[in-house]
Amino acid sequence: MTHGVEEVPLTLEGRPPKTLGVLDQGALWANLGVSLLGFSGALFLIDPLDGVPLSLGAALLATVIGSLIGTAMVGLSAIPGTQTGQPAMVLLRGLFGARMSYVPTVLNIVQMLGWGAFELWVIAKAANAMFGGIPYEVWVIVAGVLTTALTIWPLGAIRVLRRYVTIGVIISMLWFAWHMISDAPPYTGGSWEAFAPAVDYVIALSVSWVPMAADFARHSRSSKAAFTGVVGGYTLAQVACLGLGVYAVAIAGAEAVAADSTSVFGTFVAVPLGVLFFAVLTLRETDQSFANVYSTTMSLQNLMPRVDRRVFSVAIGVLTVAIALVVDVNSYGAFLGVIGAVFVPMFAVLAVEYFLFGGSHSWNTAEDAPSRWSMLVPWALGFVAYWLTTSTPTVAGWDQIWAGLRDAIGFTREPWMNGALGGAVVAALVTAVIGLVRQRRSVAR
Repeated sequence: MTHGVEEVPLTLEGRPPKTLGVLDQGALWANLGVSLLGFSGALFLIDPLDGVPLSLGAALLATVIGSLIGTAMVGLSAIPGTQTGQPAMVLLRGLFGARMSYVPTVLNIVQMLGWGAFELWVIAKAANAMFGGIPYEVWVIVAGVLTTALTIWPLGAIRVLRRYVTIGVIISMLWFAWHMISDAPPYTGGSWEAFAPAVDYVIALSVSWVPMAADFARHSRSSKAAFTGVVGGYTLAQVACLGLGVYAVAIAGAEAVAADSTSVFGTFVAVPLGVLFFAVLTLRETDQSFANVYSTTMSLQNLMPRVDRRVFSVAIGVLTVAIALVVDVNSYGAFLGVIGAVFVPMFAVLAVEYFLFGGSHSWNTAEDAPSRWSMLVPWALGFVAYWLTTSTPTVAGWDQIWAGLRDAIGFTREPWMNGALGGAVVAALVTAVIGLVRQRRSVAR
């Protein structure tokens, strides 16, 4: 796969090759933007308030706007990785200090393990929809082995995506669109009332990739290639995925999809040659599990920088398979949503500090980088703002805590509010204030 071509160094001490151009990044993020459960996710796009459906035009516009906002945030978090050559969690050494970066690193490892297992579950369910006679466990193990192999040769995997897989995905998506748009019942009615919550939902889908963007962008030839690849590739793919999902949900039936998100898979298999083209999309889903397992490996190297990443890849691959075999990933998903909210305000803090206050010239990612306690303040306030403004339910007890806090302080969450934007804006503004105060003190001295 990678004969004669540079690969990711085995430890953090190695030099990261700058081999990925805009087409490589675009192909990677375009494939990540197409998700098997993204099709069933269209149900939450067209009816985010459960009973106030959007018109087709409103749903499609919400997809475009939400994708652009979300991917812009992901793209900005990728640029420091390109400029420093460091993966995402190592970048946090420059923000919080080396030792303090271990806390978000551990949180990221926990969530990446969960998402990796979730993707193996999705792949196995999709395979069962096509070939029902083979046990779920077999598909999980097969997908886990392939995922682990991709993480051992990550740059080679990205090149394969660009050269071969992306073409197959485009053909498959066009094939399904041709049949489903003509077979689906007419999409009529709806309004613009739930437009803002629909945009919120699409933003949330995009910004979930923030904690891993730099892991791949560190190998980009330029910041422009990294940013353009993220925004262009992911936006186009996510709009296409959710747009096709609108028709797939209409064919499968909203009630059936609400009861079982994987029921939408049968709609694809039922299309002429559907098994063939759905097999392409299922095989492509391994890029999702690959991205999660690889990001876990990079996070572990922040804790143990001189350990061979291949050792981490194999260990994490085995653990991810084990989780997918024994854990109820549906219930775990709510917990992952809670952890994921940690990273949106955190990378807003990083973006302001890095781009506005000279961090790009003196970003310290050394193992002895000093602690920067002041950066905890905007991160914490952004985290609070996220949960005060979000409308996405997670864990019942956790949601009740924040509902009680809103009541206690007299805060009313308006329908147009969004947790990702609320958390990011508050974190960014507080970081800017701290930076300006620091600059004035420096000038005074």
